[in-house]
Amino acid sequence: MTTAESCPVGTPRRDTDPLRWPDVVTRPPSSRARTAVTRALVLRALERLPLRARFADGTRAGLGGPVIDIHDPAAFHRRIGAQGLVGFGESYMAREWDAPDLVAALTVLAGNAARLVPAPLQRLRALWAMRRPDIQRNTPAGARHNISRHYDLSNDLFALFLDDTLSYSSALFRGFPASWTLLPAAQHRKIDRLLDLADVGPGTRLLEIGTGWGELAIRAAARGARVTSLTLSREQRALARERVRRAGLDDRVRIELCDYREATGTYDAVVSVEMIEAVGEEFWPVYFTTLDARLAPGGRLALQAITMPHDRMLASRDTFTWIQKYVFPGGLLPSVEAVDEVTRAHTGLRTIRRDAFGEHYAETLRLWRERFTERADEVAALGFDETFRRMWTFYLAYSEAGFRSGYLDVQQYLFTKEDPTP
Repeated sequence: MTTAESCPVGTPRRDTDPLRWPDVVTRPPSSRARTAVTRALVLRALERLPLRARFADGTRAGLGGPVIDIHDPAAFHRRIGAQGLVGFGESYMAREWDAPDLVAALTVLAGNAARLVPAPLQRLRALWAMRRPDIQRNTPAGARHNISRHYDLSNDLFALFLDDTLSYSSALFRGFPASWTLLPAAQHRKIDRLLDLADVGPGTRLLEIGTGWGELAIRAAARGARVTSLTLSREQRALARERVRRAGLDDRVRIELCDYREATGTYDAVVSVEMIEAVGEEFWPVYFTTLDARLAPGGRLALQAITMPHDRMLASRDTFTWIQKYVFPGGLLPSVEAVDEVTRAHTGLRTIRRDAFGEHYAETLRLWRERFTERADEVAALGFDETFRRMWTFYLAYSEAGFRSGYLDVQQYLFTKEDPTP
């Protein structure tokens, strides 16, 4: 019997650390009236969804489909009434609800995200939605703190569910369904496509914004490029440097602990993979202006970015989300329209091509999630408790559902900078 199975449903584990998980252990304050209104709104939403919601008090709702079991309806409605989708995620962490097929249930919810809240309440979102705290602004100091909270958790943790390339972004498969054994090749295919877009080859001066654990830098250097890679994660930098050293490429790769705003020099090519999501809307102009400034005339920028629908981005950009609270503080996904608008208004970069491949991210996340589940005991041995493991499972399933529903997508962009010389 696993530790999860030994814990009665509907209650946080007795050993849940109240200092580590204060908002999971303690239910948020909410009036009886607000909770009652929330219950009515939740039931109304469920009645129109292809789900089956089974409440412990005997209530049933939904049109049929994936099952959600609400073990503690009072706590479930109280959290959602007080904190919206943040409360929905915390309720899962607190074991107040579950789903036999979590991804399937979340896919239905993601696909209907725009209709879950009635239109009149949507228009009053500024009055009831939680606001993002100023501490999560991605100023130079804030960005370092935000990045550290996720990427400095433990290199060993990420190594347990990523493949040997340690690539933490969407792979590019040849077909579906994908398998774990094909993931390393699919990650290399993604990297090689970005390097091809940027025309990286012998002698290319390449700037990488967001090192990860160094696989792209290693692959670019193996082509003969000279790579400068920037990261804010001390843990990632240490392991990336070691991997570069083991590959025998120290003379071609320099990895710096440096904010993108502090970058200097001129480069033939710039590559940035799923880093814009951590920049924050107020700094998108600075981000693209910096990339433009670092790129030599005639240079090429290859960018991989997760995107969301423009209307949903506008509706939620000031809202504090569960993902921001627990997984990616300060994060915000751009829309395709937002990227186009910012690059046109603030840079000399021109979009040459854009390719979407969201279904590949859904498969990548499935493989990560299954691997994380399979190695739960090893995650626990690293010191990550049951609440963390439920949180991480929810994060991976929540993200996979976003791509499966089409609510999220991932793009590879090629931008060029015009050379003013004839």
